[in-house]
Amino acid sequence: MAKKLKDYYDVEYVETLADLIAKQTEKLNKKRFFELTKNAIGHLEFNQRQELIAKGLYNSIDLDYENTLSVFYKILGPELTGNSGAFSQGWWLWPIGKYVELYGENYFETSIKFSKELTKRFTSEYCMRPLIRQYPEKALRILSDWSIDGNERVRRLSSECLRIRLPWAKKLYTALEYFDIYFKILTNLKDDKDTYIRKSVANNLNDLYKEDQAKFYIILEEWKKGAVSKECEWIIKHGSRNAGKNILRE
Repeated sequence: MAKKLKDYYDVEYVETLADLIAKQTEKLNKKRFFELTKNAIGHLEFNQRQELIAKGLYNSIDLDYENTLSVFYKILGPELTGNSGAFSQGWWLWPIGKYVELYGENYFETSIKFSKELTKRFTSEYCMRPLIRQYPEKALRILSDWSIDGNERVRRLSSECLRIRLPWAKKLYTALEYFDIYFKILTNLKDDKDTYIRKSVANNLNDLYKEDQAKFYIILEEWKKGAVSKECEWIIKHGSRNAGKNILRE
């Protein structure tokens, strides 16, 4: 039987993560961290394990949020190439992202900078959503820049974190409330060569269709003017899976 995703985050994982962090700072109370995590982790589901570890770190590292992130930077490791590898190589960073998600919303500059670096090794859409909720205009300006970034993982993040119906997350309606800049971000990505980015844009469209069909068709009508690239055609097809198979012919 294949190992369940949640079971990668076990007692051995907790010990390994503690060792990595302890090499970078003396401010981690490993005994306290283990007391808060080891006995409970085997009885929890996936998301509960992420929260347990993140909260354990918060209550075991005697540093403020910004200095804790300075420690986390040191354990991130090398950047991944392209958009693959998030769950085969970077999976172990999930509780670090959960830490930012839970505690970072009042530290916009620090958290958004860290999220950009984290996505180059794993993914950061969950870290970004509290920041987008609290600082939508500031966040969207940065995401607009990220949508034309030279790094594929950063470009994908600019789309993925804005999904209205991102799995395992509360709905986020910034796409509807700031539709013009959301439209611009997706348009910047509609011809991208990267498969993972196209999937993210298509999922954005599919989410949008379920929430506001009028806005969905505004995007499609604009994108279908003139020549449509094969990349954009793919996005429209997969983003319209709930709207009908023949939408490109309309």
